[in-house]
Amino acid sequence: MKIIKITMAIALATATGSVSLAQKLTPAKVPAAVKSSFAKAYPNVKTVKWEKEKGDFEADFKQSGDEMSAVFMADGMQKESEMGIKASALPALVTAYVKQNYKGAAIKEAAKITRASGEINYEAEVKGKDLLFDSTGKFIKIAQN
Repeated sequence: MKIIKITMAIALATATGSVSLAQKLTPAKVPAAVKSSFAKAYPNVKTVKWEKEKGDFEADFKQSGDEMSAVFMADGMQKESEMGIKASALPALVTAYVKQNYKGAAIKEAAKITRASGEINYEAEVKGKDLLFDSTGKFIKIAQN
């Protein structure tokens, strides 16, 4: 009976959009405009894992040894890129915020996000939450996945 209830809860959450899961894609399912824009922006990258989430296409890849991702709209317009960085590379305000608000917790992952507009944000994963900061390290919000 528990299994049926859990299955029904998952089905209901999925149907109502409460659960947002990325859909893995083969390159053949990625629009040509997206693949073309990606190839122009990252000409040396050969291995890419594609996902579709909320109508956008996300490419996960490595460039010069760095873990990266890039998000594109279906028309090929790039929305943002994200590069994994060391926690020590985050602005000092980020680490101060984490120390003050998440006492004793470590930053598990960190990233630098560059929006198409040129705006830079930082992300720090702490206790399973993605914390979003502006370019100076000022806290913005807990990011929704």
